[in-house]
Amino acid sequence: MAGMRRIHALNFVRTMTVTTVFFLAPLYFLELGFDGLAIGLIVSLYASAPIVFSFPTGWINDRLSMKKVILSSLLLISGLFLLAGFVRGVAGMAALFLLIGVANNALNVSVNSLYYKDDSEANPNRKYGIYIFWISLGPPAGLFFGGLLIRFAGFRMLLLVFAALTALTSLAMRGFDHERFAAVSIRDYKYSVFNRKTLVFSILLFVLALHWGTEGTVYGPFLRARFGLSDSGVALYMAGAYLALALAAFLVSRLKYDPVVNGRLFLLGMTLSGLGLVLMTRGDVRLSFLFRFMHEGGDGLMGAFVVLYISRLFEKKTIGGSAGILTALQTSGHMAGSLAFSWLGFRAGLHMPMVVAGLILLANAAFSLVALPRE
Repeated sequence: MAGMRRIHALNFVRTMTVTTVFFLAPLYFLELGFDGLAIGLIVSLYASAPIVFSFPTGWINDRLSMKKVILSSLLLISGLFLLAGFVRGVAGMAALFLLIGVANNALNVSVNSLYYKDDSEANPNRKYGIYIFWISLGPPAGLFFGGLLIRFAGFRMLLLVFAALTALTSLAMRGFDHERFAAVSIRDYKYSVFNRKTLVFSILLFVLALHWGTEGTVYGPFLRARFGLSDSGVALYMAGAYLALALAAFLVSRLKYDPVVNGRLFLLGMTLSGLGLVLMTRGDVRLSFLFRFMHEGGDGLMGAFVVLYISRLFEKKTIGGSAGILTALQTSGHMAGSLAFSWLGFRAGLHMPMVVAGLILLANAAFSLVALPRE
């Protein structure tokens, strides 16, 4: 259990830093003079890394090491944050965010593998609800803190502070239990992934991930343009809404494991997420925030049940690589959404990507009836 507490602390800091930079970077890019196409390119490159690197990282987790990958990724992210504070061109920033995406993906896949392989908690709802709770608590903390840093010291200082914090987090890797591995061949992944149940679930994840493309491209600019919020105001809006995600995941952790109830809550989560995304474009800032809060609550329900289902979909000896393949497929949806919604938002109106993405989520809710586990 001590090792799991370290994982929770690591997840908190990881998502606090990386998600805050990801959400607020488009505002900084606009100040640097980048247009919508450039912002979409940078964010899509960041999002594209898992397509190539998720499975190799997961395979390494199953065969060689999780801890070494985590430590290396933390130090790499720290160095890249430091460099990003001094880069002002589109090409240089795109290269940096691609590398940040590679490091963050390696970190994400490896931390997931550590948690999937742990047997210290018998109730899956509690195990994965708490897991997503700590992952989700990092962004609001980071956005609150980041908003203050930007207001008083600027985005470059945010990057420098987060670079130092990420480097210090590498110390949390000390004291993990000895890693144990089983003999796994590439052929084993073929049987675990290429079956009807997994492929249908993969389609659901791809479509679900499309709406993430709004968050690193048009979400911040929309709030600033629609409601006249300052950069720190945008950060506070995002942080407050994101708390709903953590609260929803915590709710899941308080429930007993029940496949039927879980399936219904997953469907409810996707419906709330889609409706909230559409309706947050309406009304004044308070009404918009209420609907965004609803959206994030829906995402929290979905997030907890997605990782729970993945944990039951694969054998532990292959779950690192198998889950990595699903991450790659999910990321292709994130990348496609980043390119499409950035282009749409800066041409048809910054509210349009949220409306379209929300409607897609509602359509995916019907499809989820097919993809939910039947146990």
